[in-house]
Amino acid sequence: MTPRSLQVLHEIVGAYIATGEPVASRSIARRRRDGLSAASIRNEMADLDEEGYLMQPHTSAGRVPTEKAFRSYVQSLGMRKMVAAEIQRLRGEFGRLETVEQRIEYTSRTLTELTNGVGIAAAMPRPHPALDQVELVSLSDRRVLMVVVTRDRQVRNRVVTLEESLSTDELMTIRNYINRNFAGWSLENVRKELAGRLARAEATYDAVLQKLNMLYSKGLLDIALDPPEVRMDGASNLVVLDLHLTKEKMRELFRALEEKKRVLELLDQFLEQPEGEVGVHVGLGSIHPSMRELSLIGLPVCLEDGLSAVIAVLGPMRMNYARVISTVQHVGQAFRG
Repeated sequence: MTPRSLQVLHEIVGAYIATGEPVASRSIARRRRDGLSAASIRNEMADLDEEGYLMQPHTSAGRVPTEKAFRSYVQSLGMRKMVAAEIQRLRGEFGRLETVEQRIEYTSRTLTELTNGVGIAAAMPRPHPALDQVELVSLSDRRVLMVVVTRDRQVRNRVVTLEESLSTDELMTIRNYINRNFAGWSLENVRKELAGRLARAEATYDAVLQKLNMLYSKGLLDIALDPPEVRMDGASNLVVLDLHLTKEKMRELFRALEEKKRVLELLDQFLEQPEGEVGVHVGLGSIHPSMRELSLIGLPVCLEDGLSAVIAVLGPMRMNYARVISTVQHVGQAFRG
């Protein structure tokens, strides 16, 4: 595409975001200061139409940008700066929040207030957390409390009943064996290695492994992960948008957003990108047909305790991308602390 074609395209997208109406060549000509005629712009628009950047809803109407046009427009945007006082306010608010759950709740609400979109925030536990340490506590009636602490500061515990009792000294030996050999390993790899050692013939002659096998068969280290903490605010803001949806399609959209699995599917798109880098997904029809005219702007954030978080704003395809991208970026910086 020539620089002039690209400029005309981005002016059309900007005009469409501002008005929501098909954009005519005459209105673009009036905006420009280089004297480019409406006829020349019509020729540019015809070429852009052929290349899939524009569409013409009606024969006599102007053009409407496609998803392809919005993606090109987003790539041309720079980062806006928030007012310094607003950034300081955000950091002060986050500084008073003690738990990740409080940060998640505050983030989604703040994104909604600042963008008039749908604010989403989620804390995502690591899929394969690393073992920090194991504690084994003897209880009455051959019961044992198994406590597993992972490097992301999650604590998981389970009480099991054994066929034969284990003394406190035996439990301490098993605990030391696991912590000495496997601290820092992912739980998945610890389970694989232990399964291999227990299956080998020499385990029969190793007293520690024999005792450990009793606990392993009861699910030691087979601890379920905590579910992601997800918060979404401002879904009602979608009602006032002209998304060209029937009432039934709008109901489908709200039902989709009520599904935690669907929201996580939206956020998963940002987990693979570099930490702190804002991503933009234009048109979400692949996630759900009712989301075809929506866009999602999100940012992955790594926290000190090993958790990964994602914050995002869901809104119409014709949202104010520059403002929302800037807001997500700065709220993400404050969230991280």
